[in-house]
Amino acid sequence: MKRSAPFAGPVNTRPRGWIAALPFILVTLILGACYACVAGRLPERLATHFAAGGRPDGYSSPQGFLAECLVGLLVLGVGLGLFVQRGLPARAGRWMVATAYFTAVCLGGTSVTILLGNARGGDPVGLRLPAWQVAVMLGAGLVAGALGWLLAGAEPEASRPQGGTVRRLDLPAGTRAGWSRTVSSPLMALLAAAMMCAGVLLGVFAGWVGGAVMLLSSLTVAVHCSVRVTVDWRGLSLTPTLLPVPLHRIPLAKVAEATSRRIGALAEYGGWGYRIQPGRSGLLLRSGEGVVLRLTSGREFVVTVDDSATAAALLNTYLDRHRSGEGS
Repeated sequence: MKRSAPFAGPVNTRPRGWIAALPFILVTLILGACYACVAGRLPERLATHFAAGGRPDGYSSPQGFLAECLVGLLVLGVGLGLFVQRGLPARAGRWMVATAYFTAVCLGGTSVTILLGNARGGDPVGLRLPAWQVAVMLGAGLVAGALGWLLAGAEPEASRPQGGTVRRLDLPAGTRAGWSRTVSSPLMALLAAAMMCAGVLLGVFAGWVGGAVMLLSSLTVAVHCSVRVTVDWRGLSLTPTLLPVPLHRIPLAKVAEATSRRIGALAEYGGWGYRIQPGRSGLLLRSGEGVVLRLTSGREFVVTVDDSATAAALLNTYLDRHRSGEGS
């Protein structure tokens, strides 16, 4: 029986995608709290854009300004987080995290400053955004960028996974067995909840077209945050715990071999969730042991789940039966 070997060289296992998204989440919460505190003192028209001299040259409603800020922060946070998780651009993850912190603090701090300035009352035409405030925001952004650089850690060294465990179950002829486990990601559940709240806010303050898009996106994330993995004589299937419909099914006839090994979600696949890469794909809600299927097409499909060695052994047992013509 072949055992899995450790990865070659040390790897950085920090969740860089979440680290990159964290400042945007915090800034969004701070901006929402500030808006809630000063909403009753805001005029009907806000000065929201300023020329080089600090004079306003663009205006918006309070609801429109809030919606624009929330959408911008959310899109940037999700976008930069996904880029960092997928390792794009290659070997520049640490710089991307630092950029995320710099951007979040600069944009969020400027939005809060504009909001508080308009809350002082008076004609928004007379509001000013002096250069010293811009300089303070840039300085705070640089400090935040340095913090992001430290939190990201060193760039991971390249590593290649080694072969996994291949074995069979001692299943009596003519009998059938099934295996099932549930794997969940609390962080993805929190992300889905945050996106759902953002969708409701967008719907209330900016219109339900954008809100509906955000709500549908949150449902997509929610569907993937908890999945039941099932192995039986038909093959492997992934079914969301929130829905009775299989998310993905791999028939036994499409499997060449099943193994079990430890999988580093970030080091090998660049992040978590449903991952698609050249020659391989899979559902990775965490790092750790997982089932690895070598398909007849030559591709590889993986899913991280507890007791993966038993699942792989059961699949191999059914594969032996199928090839020998014994049936299931």
